[in-house]
Amino acid sequence: MKNIANSARLAWRYLWARPLASALNLLLLTLGLAAITMVLLVRAQIDRAFERDLAGIDVVVGAKGSPLQLILAGVFHLDVPPGNVALADVQALAAHPQVARLIPLSVGDSYRGFRIVGTTPDYLAHYGATIAAGRGWVAPMQAVAGAQVARAAGLEPGARFVGTHGLGGNGHAHGDHPYEVAGVLAPCGCVLDRLILTATESVWQVHEKALAVDAEDSKALEAEREVTLALITYRSPLAAVSFPRYVNTSTPMQAAAPAVEITRLLRMVGVGTDVLRGFGAVLLLVAGLSVFIALWSAVRERRADLALLRMLGAPPGRLATMLICEALWLAVLASVLGLLGGHLLTGLIGWMLQADRSLPITGWLWLAEEAWVPVSAAAVAVLAALIPAVNAYRADVAQMLSSR
Repeated sequence: MKNIANSARLAWRYLWARPLASALNLLLLTLGLAAITMVLLVRAQIDRAFERDLAGIDVVVGAKGSPLQLILAGVFHLDVPPGNVALADVQALAAHPQVARLIPLSVGDSYRGFRIVGTTPDYLAHYGATIAAGRGWVAPMQAVAGAQVARAAGLEPGARFVGTHGLGGNGHAHGDHPYEVAGVLAPCGCVLDRLILTATESVWQVHEKALAVDAEDSKALEAEREVTLALITYRSPLAAVSFPRYVNTSTPMQAAAPAVEITRLLRMVGVGTDVLRGFGAVLLLVAGLSVFIALWSAVRERRADLALLRMLGAPPGRLATMLICEALWLAVLASVLGLLGGHLLTGLIGWMLQADRSLPITGWLWLAEEAWVPVSAAAVAVLAALIPAVNAYRADVAQMLSSR
């Protein structure tokens, strides 16, 4: 054990005897490990977010267009919905024998970039949301703010705010119809954290009063009321076979199955993650070759030192151990820096996505799969050091001294 400790100390000194080469090898290993760590963290959090937000939603029904767009707009609120559908058509679907629960969503306004969604209390119940302060809405023009919205916009119970038309936050402000914050939701780690929720009647009231000139116009607008889409839970899994076909062929709406569309999306996203993972693997391979060349050169340059150690009684195995320790020092340093860099890059991505009101990504998450990062670094380092270590082990003292 003492010999190993002495070999490790000597290997550390030898490692930094050539600081430029060691720093380059360390940089290559670190970049490869950081890229792999970032891919692991981002992919795991995207998968968890999709799984969490899609839980219990069997189909999304809305205006005809892109099914994927409908899922992204209706479930994750990451896209613009393809349009609105008639309230009467949605109510007819709610009475369908294969539908256990239908949650209507009305989207179109925003506040400081956060979407205002008209819905029913069933939307809160679906995600198990709880009120952290205040209470839920009990009347039109009352709203409940998600945890992220309340924190970013400074909303609290009793506060009043005005929505703007459109989802970008730069539209016309509905100044004559302010909302009152009735409550703030506790963080749930789901899509509700970045939404402002209100009664569907609030959305109708804001837009109808802006368009109606007299009572006759108001009645006409009430008869033409619309919602953006509906989230549906089946009464039986067998409904997945016939219900989407019924909606797509017998109604002016379309039905999009989240499982199908998200699988297709993840397949497309997976190409990018595979590229990043491959990039990290290439960096590790290059780093391994660089470490191999550095250690091979080190054996040739240190012939006199190695011969002196042998003459002082060091066995051949200790020389080989010293070279392997030198490579493992690089692996340890690169693992620490690579994991730290991967988490910092993930945090930066999360900050950029949060600025765009997108999926929650954090660099503070630690995964069990990250244990393979130092294992990979050690494997690359040992493989790179193996041939130089064998060469040092087999070297003849007399030959090393004569070639000096």
